[in-house]
Amino acid sequence: MSSTSSGIVGRSTGDRIILILVIVLALIMMAPIAWVIALSLKDNKELMTDMNSVFHAPYTINNYINILATSSVFRWILNSLIVSGGLTVMTLILSSLAGYGFARLNFPFRNALFIIVLLGLAVPEQAVLIARHQLFSWLKFHNTYHGLILPGLAAPFGVFLMTQYFRAIPKELDEAALLDNASRFKIFWKVLLPLTIPAQATLGIFTFLSSWNDYFWPLISGTKKEMYTLTIGIASTQTNFAQSEGLGFLMSQAVFAGAPILILYLFFQKYIVTAVSGAAVR
Repeated sequence: MSSTSSGIVGRSTGDRIILILVIVLALIMMAPIAWVIALSLKDNKELMTDMNSVFHAPYTINNYINILATSSVFRWILNSLIVSGGLTVMTLILSSLAGYGFARLNFPFRNALFIIVLLGLAVPEQAVLIARHQLFSWLKFHNTYHGLILPGLAAPFGVFLMTQYFRAIPKELDEAALLDNASRFKIFWKVLLPLTIPAQATLGIFTFLSSWNDYFWPLISGTKKEMYTLTIGIASTQTNFAQSEGLGFLMSQAVFAGAPILILYLFFQKYIVTAVSGAAVR
């Protein structure tokens, strides 16, 4: 009896220590975010005089009002939504189809093609930048939505993720559907695809996040002000002395650009947890 009680007490103490460590680590990770938000709510002139003023009132939302006062900011938001949303939807479609093909269908050179896809993970974007820029210039795709979306459709990680997820689904489901005279596409659409929702949610969030925060390619391809994404548009409003003279405004831009990603994650976090836990079990 005593040994059982001591074991329970020991586990309880260990769990409390782990919980305390997790809380401490969470606070450490959240500290920079809280610092950015606090700076964004302070007047720029006050920050220039005393940085310690961030720890006490008064606070203001004028920095956010100044962002919204920019005439093109809503156009930039719309551009980011079109590019990120379009890229996410098309990536999910292509990755799901490719993943199903690699996991379930037998065709010539399947394994070789899958290896080639995986090799795409090792190719940095900078290595193909010049060739891509020349190709898109020749096709006159710069300063267009499809010019901003198409490069992101080469998503080897998405294909790999969906392939592994389809492979984890029992093949008995396919066989049962084939006995009912279901076509391959019907099996994919009606039977298997609904089972991959957690993986699709995870891939969709990561794709949307990556596209929303992308700065490099939109800076090169979207050179006209009306085609700026939010990251490029906000960067264009910064002065050469933004870090020293407009720190509050600079931090409010960071919060403004990151808020949609946080909202998206809060809505779909259960799918991410399900997908990660499912991958761990497998």
